[in-house]
Amino acid sequence: MIFGVGTDLVEIKRIHEMKSYESFAIKILSEEELFVFNELSKPKKVNYLSKQFAGKEAFAKAFGTGIRKDLNFKAIKILRDNLGKPFFEFDSNLQKVIDDFGITRSHVSLSDESEYALAFVILEK
Repeated sequence: MIFGVGTDLVEIKRIHEMKSYESFAIKILSEEELFVFNELSKPKKVNYLSKQFAGKEAFAKAFGTGIRKDLNFKAIKILRDNLGKPFFEFDSNLQKVIDDFGITRSHVSLSDESEYALAFVILEK
């Protein structure tokens, strides 16, 4: 059964034109995500950051609460499997909240084009 659906669209230029998108990355990315971010070339960093941000926002929308204390940007990790498919990992506090709500599966799709990054999330009970 579907618990929630969320989507988010980010204008990549908005991230690129930040005074310091590097500081924004530190604010929203987990340590694992920051490692990936720091290994990328500058143009790829902006797209990666835009997709990660969109994915985390879409998750918060699917959850129905928005970003808050336990459901914060760093608690939501979006990693990639060996084929590049994105998947969620959560810190222990957020995982407990997710378990308490009876959510058993999460799905995320990320995409980017020249101007936009898009994320779509489905949470299942």
